[in-house]
Amino acid sequence: MSTLEDAVTGFLTYKRALARKYVSEEAELRLLVRFCSERGIDRLEQLTPTILDGFLASRRRAQARSFNHLRGVVGCLLDWAVNQQLLEVSPLETGRRRVTATRIPFLLDREQARQLLDAAGALADGTRAPHRGTTYRTIFALCYGLGLRGGEACALRVGDVDHARQLLLVAGGKYGKRRLIPHGPRIGALIDQQLERRTSDGPLDDQAPLFTFNGRTSISRQSASLTFSQLARMLGFTAPAGVCAPRLHSLRHSFAVGCLLRWYRQGLDPTARLHQLSTFMGHVDPVSTAVYLTITPALLQEANQRFEAFAEPAWTAVRR
Repeated sequence: MSTLEDAVTGFLTYKRALARKYVSEEAELRLLVRFCSERGIDRLEQLTPTILDGFLASRRRAQARSFNHLRGVVGCLLDWAVNQQLLEVSPLETGRRRVTATRIPFLLDREQARQLLDAAGALADGTRAPHRGTTYRTIFALCYGLGLRGGEACALRVGDVDHARQLLLVAGGKYGKRRLIPHGPRIGALIDQQLERRTSDGPLDDQAPLFTFNGRTSISRQSASLTFSQLARMLGFTAPAGVCAPRLHSLRHSFAVGCLLRWYRQGLDPTARLHQLSTFMGHVDPVSTAVYLTITPALLQEANQRFEAFAEPAWTAVRR
C-alpha cells in the first residue's frame, strides 16, 4: 500500500528523470494531496471517482483547456500508479471537456514589429530599471527575429552567447531541452550591445543573467509580457473578431508564419523545410510547429500563385 504523498513524489521523480520540469503540475498535485488530507484520505487506494470529481470541481477552471490540463495531470498520476502496480485500476472517471473553436493568434507584420521595437527602445528608465528600453527592445527582437519563447529570452545567461560563431545557447526551453540558435549580424549587434551594458562595470560570470535590472536575477517573463501588452495597447494593435489579443507569445507565432511566407516567396518547398523550423523552435516534431502556422492572406496568395504555376501546363493542355 502506498500513501498519496509517496505516490506523488515518485511520479514527479519519474517525470523529471525524463527531463520534464513539471513545476505547475507539481503544484496541482500538491493541491490534490491537501484536498484529500482535509477529508481524511491519505492512501492512494482510498481515492474514488467521487473524491476526484470533488477535487476537480473545487478548482475553478472556466476554460475547457485549463480544466483538461488539470484532469490530465491527475490522470497521468493515476495511470502511472496503475503501471507501477500501486493501483489495480484508475478511479478517474471524469471525462475531458469539449474544447470549442479557439481563436487564431495575433500576428505582427514587419511594420508593426518595427513600431513595437521602436516604442520599446524609447521606454524611460525606472529607478530600479536601468536601460529599461534597450533591454526590452532586445528581448522582443529575439522573440520576433529568432522565435524564442518569452521565458527563454529572459532566462539567457552571459555564457549563453557565443559571439565568435554567432550562436545562442537556449537552455530554458520546455522540458529542459537545450538547443543552439544561429543568428545574423543585426541580432548579433543587439546582443553585443546588451553584453557591453552588462559588462561595463567589469567582467561577469558565465551564469550572470544577460537581461536584468538588479544585476542578480533575470527579468521575469511576466514583466516582459506586461510591458509588451502595454506597448501593444499604446500602439493601437487591436485584434479583429476571432483573433486573440496581442501578447508576448504573438512574436513567436509571427516568426513561424514569417519563415513560411519567406520560403514561399523564395520558391522553396515549405514541407521539406518544416523539420528545420521545428528543430530551430525547439519542438520534438513538426506537429507541434504546425500549431504556429496560421494561414494568413499573404500566405494564401503565395500558395495560390504556386498552385496556378504548377497547374498551368495541365490547363493549357485541356484548352488545346
